[in-house]
Amino acid sequence: MKNVVHAACPHDCPDACGVLITVEDGRATKVKGDPAHPVTRGFLCAKVAKYLDRVYSPDRVLYPMRRVGPKGPQTTGESARATQTWQRIPWDEALREITVRFKQITAEFGSEAILPYSFGGTLGTLNSASMDRRFFHRLGASQLARNICSAAGEAGLESVYGRKMGTEPEQFRHSRYIIAWAANIHGNNVHLWPFIEEARRAGAKLVVIDPYRTRTAACADWYLPINPGTDAALALGMMHVIIGEKLYDADYVGRYTIGFEQLREKVREYSPESVAKWTGIAASDIEKLAREYATTHPAVIRLNYGVQRSEGGGTATRAVAMLPCITGSWQEVGGGLQLSTSGAFASVGGEKLKRKDLMLKSLGRPARTINMVELGKALNTLDDPPIKALFVYGSNPAATCPNHNEVVRGLQRADLFTVVHEQFLTDTTDYADLVMPATTFFEHKDLQTAYGHYFLQVSDPAIEPLGECRSNVEVFRSLAEGMGFDDECFRESVDQIIDSALDADDPWLRGITRGRLERESHIRMNFEGTARGEPRVAARTQSYPPFLPFAHGNFFTASGKAELYSESLKAQGLDPVVHFEPPSESRHGEKAKTFPLEFLARKADNFLNSSFSNLPVIQQMEEPGLLEMNADDARPRGIANGDQVRVFNPRGDILLKARVDGTVQPGVVCARLDWAKLGQQGRNINVLTSEKLTDLGNSATFYSVLVEVELFQTAS
Repeated sequence: MKNVVHAACPHDCPDACGVLITVEDGRATKVKGDPAHPVTRGFLCAKVAKYLDRVYSPDRVLYPMRRVGPKGPQTTGESARATQTWQRIPWDEALREITVRFKQITAEFGSEAILPYSFGGTLGTLNSASMDRRFFHRLGASQLARNICSAAGEAGLESVYGRKMGTEPEQFRHSRYIIAWAANIHGNNVHLWPFIEEARRAGAKLVVIDPYRTRTAACADWYLPINPGTDAALALGMMHVIIGEKLYDADYVGRYTIGFEQLREKVREYSPESVAKWTGIAASDIEKLAREYATTHPAVIRLNYGVQRSEGGGTATRAVAMLPCITGSWQEVGGGLQLSTSGAFASVGGEKLKRKDLMLKSLGRPARTINMVELGKALNTLDDPPIKALFVYGSNPAATCPNHNEVVRGLQRADLFTVVHEQFLTDTTDYADLVMPATTFFEHKDLQTAYGHYFLQVSDPAIEPLGECRSNVEVFRSLAEGMGFDDECFRESVDQIIDSALDADDPWLRGITRGRLERESHIRMNFEGTARGEPRVAARTQSYPPFLPFAHGNFFTASGKAELYSESLKAQGLDPVVHFEPPSESRHGEKAKTFPLEFLARKADNFLNSSFSNLPVIQQMEEPGLLEMNADDARPRGIANGDQVRVFNPRGDILLKARVDGTVQPGVVCARLDWAKLGQQGRNINVLTSEKLTDLGNSATFYSVLVEVELFQTAS
């Protein structure tokens, strides 16, 4: 028997692709992009195109396992299972051990001594945030602030727009000036690229702003390397020119923004000459960029989350988000800005799926909240109560968390009961007491939203779960039963949860049902009547009306306008307009006297955070263990291409191989995230990063890091 199943990729990527899986006699034999999906358009990224290697990897965790050896790093693959580290156990035994330990910990320390830890291993609506949240809310466990990736940028964007909305990817084909700002489109947003190429064939100009010469920068018409953490300064410098030379859209500003006069006063402080000293971009180039952006129509900015991974990341995002508001480019098809479109799906699921009210049953109040960025601190210093149990799913914190050495120190605690629900033996499973096998998206059903387009999808299971793998929904339903939770919500089927997620009083969801999604594979959110009036430029090739979220105002802020001045920020003691302050860990601060190089802890182009890092077919696409340097920094340190170097700061050190090339400018070095156990010392670049939080959103500051580099010479 042979059939084709429609699924949707749930990995942490804006593209949320429609996927067609060919199944023969119960085995998936082919995977390809859905040609009918208007954004996927028949192709997949290099990672997911090889997904059969992931599903059928010999290294998949297929059965529940209990640790019988010591906690600590082990090798990947069959060799790890051949050791005395793990003992296979039945599911019933694993579930019983978890519930017994949870009851004991709750009785002795209180339920808040238990901490769930999850993030973007799956973005499926059900398997990322439904039955799991219900379970931990009903348990009364500590809550997790899932801020590690995008919270600062989200806060910055929402401070201006009120909701995470942006330009449709399909509209980029109509753009005539495209700024990719901290956006490596080739590496992590590849389905936007064909629309950009279509625009360029029609005469559009692509400008890339990035401290690293990415694949996308190498393809640009104009590449502007910028010093890390100075993006707010550049945006303010551009507004200095645009407002000073009266290149802004006075009508749009007058109708649909508040705080323009305060902004006008603020940007006077940021002349191109002063901004050039911070950004490393010549004043003449800042002026040119501002003039071209403001006078070319339509102009669009693809802003990505790299901007917000510095100490002033929220403010930086806020500053860039103001640009299309003062130029009025929101009125144009192919104008505006895209950081995230996820606000369109705000009503999909929400609290009906998560059920925060269940905390009142267990605690009578909301549980305490722990920021996932500060896991090392929480595991090692928190008391009243201390964390005594950690349940990890959809995440690999031993690889992805900042301040790696502190995280590992906490995970090694003998008194910490750690459970990991996973597909592979990751860095985090090296410290687990129990490991339980998790399904891939080939093996379970889910509802898929997106943060890079506006299509909703149902992802159907293509094959039966391998071995004894179970989905997050199944695992947490079983745990609820084991804990004796008799709430009706724990008995809901997957289809019932999907129906509930779509049953919202939201005009954008009107007419979208599970049945329609199962028949049609993908459905665009219902935007009819939301963008009133005619856009300034008519769409030519899009088969459905363009969605222009802010063409006529309609911002989701308290004022209903783009807030260039924010009373909310003022109430928090923050600058209500916008400003630039150099990160404390930058070349402009005192710490640079000892650690003079700014370190970019980049994500690899062909991994997805830490996902895919262990697959040989994907590893062949990367060259791990590199430190990329500029010759101006390598030469005085006696470092040549290919030398082994030690990269260090007060938090830790790591040995890497120097690549002296043109990917970074002087004063900046760069290395890529990988699993720690795959490094020569059993550690990764997060030994260098800190738990310091951003100005808005309390997110991670992976790009505000100072280091020194020295030639490493082994003892003779």
